[in-house]
Formats: sequence, C-alpha cells, structure tokens
Amino acid sequence: MNKSDLARIIAERRGIHQRKADSVVNIVFDSMAESLRRKERIEIRGFGSFVSKHYKAYVGRNPKTGEQIEVPAKSMPYFKVGKDLKHKINVSEAVPEAETGDEAEDLALPE
Repeated sequence: MNKSDLARIIAERRGIHQRKADSVVNIVFDSMAESLRRKERIEIRGFGSFVSKHYKAYVGRNPKTGEQIEVPAKSMPYFKVGKDLKHKINVSEAVPEAETGDEAEDLALPE
C-alpha cells in the first residue's frame, strides 16, 4: 500500500472527493515528519510509536576501495510496532476480515 492507495481507501469509505482524501493523507504525514524533526515522539495506540534516533558521526570504509570516509552524524526515524498491530498481523489467515474489526470504519473525517 502506498499514499495513493491510502487516500483512495479513505475517499471510498468516507464518500469524500479524492483531492480531499489526498490532502488529509499529506497533512497527516507532513505533521508526523515535522514532529519527528522536532524530536517529538509520536504514539498511535494500537499501532505503534515513532521516535527520531540520533546517530553519532563515525569513520567508515568504502567497501569497494577500502578507503576511510567520514560518515556525518544523523537522525533517523525509528518505528516500534504496537502490541495490537503485532497481534493483528499474526492472526491466523483462516479468520475472516470482518471478524478482525475495522477501526478505520469508525473514523469520522471532517468534511
């Protein structure tokens, strides 16, 4: 699934225009990226949490030439899966989709 698929599903389930669904998806992801940039933790109950981890600079090696290179410090997003999501993806394939519950149906997106 990609952003376009997600926006299409939102548009279909909520009966809103595709452009509005695209906007909702972009706002959510842009807001999450901005929060991570500010080193804020994002927690979505039942899904998981995102944090920005900082990695120090180090000296690495070019695998082809063996030459030493300076790798600058950086921050990278890190995702830790939530217990509910872990359970949902490990449920037996024999369980019909309708029995797993569809929390997305309960979302009320503003129009």
